[in-house]
Amino acid sequence: QVQLVESGGGLVQPGGSLRLSCTTSRITFSISAMGWGRQAPGKERELVAGITKRGTTNYGDSVKGRFTVSRDNAKNTMYLQMNSLKPEDTAVYYCRMWSESGYYDYWGQGTQVTVSS
Repeated sequence: QVQLVESGGGLVQPGGSLRLSCTTSRITFSISAMGWGRQAPGKERELVAGITKRGTTNYGDSVKGRFTVSRDNAKNTMYLQMNSLKPEDTAVYYCRMWSESGYYDYWGQGTQVTVSS
């Protein structure tokens, strides 16, 4: 039983910004890889951003240059700063925590991000 809690979603205008947060009480946070995925109705879940325990980041092609992922191990928190939002960014955003060895892989329940047209 692992709890990952996302916050910061909401409704914004095109071109606006949001900052998502993901927190956990698990002591394994600092040694886990973290990331964000998203899923829109009728579409498969896709990578948004990832960050390893060493701080290496990667991004999906559609968000490069607009989104930034970061982590604060002292607070057991991961962030996703989203700028220049587009209607195509509308989706449920999920927090992910996994071991790079493949021993575990957990997902949060998600937070809705809606960019109005």
